[in-house]
Amino acid sequence: MHAWKVNGSNVSGVDMVTIWRTKGTVSLAAKFLRPVEPEVTRDELKGFVEEDYRASGYAVRQEKLDEFYSFLARMHPGDLVVTVSQGKAFFGTVTGDAEYVRSSDGRSNLRRPVKWESVTRPSTDLPLEIAARLNAQGEVVDLTPQIDALREIMGQRRAVRPATELNLPDASADLARRLHVPQEWLQECVDLLRDRPQLIFYGPPGTGKTYIAKELARHLAGESNVKIVQFHPAYSYEDFFEGYRPAQQVAGQVGFELRPGPLRTIVDRATDNRDAVYVLIIDEINRGNLAKIFGELYFLLEYRNESIDLLYGSDNTEPFRLPRNVILIGTMNTADRSIALVDAAMRRRFAFLPLHPSEPPTSGILRSWLQATNRPSESADLLDILNARIDDDDYKIGPSYLMRDAVYHDKGLDRVWRTAILPLLEEFHYGDRGINVQSRYGLDALRKALSTNDVAKSGDETNDSDTD
Repeated sequence: MHAWKVNGSNVSGVDMVTIWRTKGTVSLAAKFLRPVEPEVTRDELKGFVEEDYRASGYAVRQEKLDEFYSFLARMHPGDLVVTVSQGKAFFGTVTGDAEYVRSSDGRSNLRRPVKWESVTRPSTDLPLEIAARLNAQGEVVDLTPQIDALREIMGQRRAVRPATELNLPDASADLARRLHVPQEWLQECVDLLRDRPQLIFYGPPGTGKTYIAKELARHLAGESNVKIVQFHPAYSYEDFFEGYRPAQQVAGQVGFELRPGPLRTIVDRATDNRDAVYVLIIDEINRGNLAKIFGELYFLLEYRNESIDLLYGSDNTEPFRLPRNVILIGTMNTADRSIALVDAAMRRRFAFLPLHPSEPPTSGILRSWLQATNRPSESADLLDILNARIDDDDYKIGPSYLMRDAVYHDKGLDRVWRTAILPLLEEFHYGDRGINVQSRYGLDALRKALSTNDVAKSGDETNDSDTD
């Protein structure tokens, strides 16, 4: 079943809606079109329109072709019809096939029988998603994405959930245990997404941003409804949303066709299944040119109930909406680029949650993991001392480097320190005179400091005992 808007409020200066409701029909003006059968193919119809409307511009001919074909071939008995007249919306159901009727006035050459409902609605009281589509240009506009809301207005189904409500499950104790973070912190993530379905985790490398984003997304939407992409400097709007790509045409010729990107793909799925949640994870979101990648979609991040015309949309393409049940979760490496340098429009449209090694919840992840896997706490103690010596929060070392089984095999800790952690700190101190990375951050120096701290702590405890 589909739904259609058909314009009848001003056809050659006449309001056709009253006539339609009296006669039980809906019609389309086709003043210059030759008699056609409903079974006409699109190619045949295109030839007729090109010839019969040759005095019109090519844009008008294309518009007429789309409207005629929708009315004749795409519309079917059982489809819903909506029209607006004098500030009111009227609703009906198509009951029969299309026919061509010779009309001297040229106002209703193509007709279909319609059962018009008694229910009407002031056009100002319609849901925004429907009102936006009814205001779209064109004599025939596809309203199928809004069919559930239309059926609810017509009394054909139960009331749909309000567009402002996003049905997300609460954070569970099991999820918190698997991620080694407090359940209260995860619940805050869920609450933020219920309020605004866009969230960015930011912090230095190794703090678990991407892993937490993926596990949280799977908890909210299920494995099959989660997609992940990674931004980079060459990433574009055409890669992310949609763009023209080379494609083989008939007779082996090469042409171009519009191909969907990951956002367009997940939005189409979400539009067809409004009761499900879909999550798009954007890894390294700050590495891309955000204004270039999002383009006109920036507007929809803040106004989910409104529609916009797309960059590659035609006059007959329906305006695009970003459904409420599509969640965007980004990750941002602050060692690459400060949050202050992110596009201001993007900062306004996302909630930002920090993941810094010396702050909760990240500061407790490694110890929790070591305890859960029955490993000694030495690596967590060493990491605490290391990060205490780093005076820039964006270059402190995250726990993920030490949360791998290989680290706890023979010489594994020394290996990861030498090949992964120290190179990061050498980059941090590049050009700094008087800084010896090995002597300041090396494993031997940190173990010595840890031993000294243990001795001092033991002495303090002994003194406290003597005092007692």
